[in-house]
Amino acid sequence: MTRRTLVDEEQLLDQLDLVRLNLPIAFGEAETIIRHKDDLLQEAELYAQEVIEAAEQRAAEILNDMGLLQQAKIEADQLRQQVLLDCEAIQQATLAEVEQIRYQAQEELEEMRVRAMAECEEIQNGADDYADQVLDNIEHKLSDMLRVIRNGRDQLDSVSASHIHHKNG
Repeated sequence: MTRRTLVDEEQLLDQLDLVRLNLPIAFGEAETIIRHKDDLLQEAELYAQEVIEAAEQRAAEILNDMGLLQQAKIEADQLRQQVLLDCEAIQQATLAEVEQIRYQAQEELEEMRVRAMAECEEIQNGADDYADQVLDNIEHKLSDMLRVIRNGRDQLDSVSASHIHHKNG
């Protein structure tokens, strides 16, 4: 919206100067007013009425000449509509952004789940492989020990047989 001045600044300053210059006179007149109260009250009312009418007429002329009131209302309505449109657009963009973030979070969660499952399976497979290697190693050692045991027993049997054979011979 554009700023527009309703009152001529120069004219306003001149009037303020007049008021300032006339203040001492006004105080003197106030004493006279007190002395001649009734006459002056009637005069003051008439003067006030003239001032009010002149001010109202001047205000009406300004508003009619420039159409400020109507223009301001039109601009305010346009601004209100623009603000509503902007708010709606921001709201839609925010909702879309939230939906996008939610979608990305779901995607990342699914990727993490798949990765975790793959890692679990890999760990399980690794553990199975390790257990198999350990069991295989134990099996080989047991086989070697059984062979040693069989050989030892075989030797004991042959020694015992030769002792029995010597005794009988």
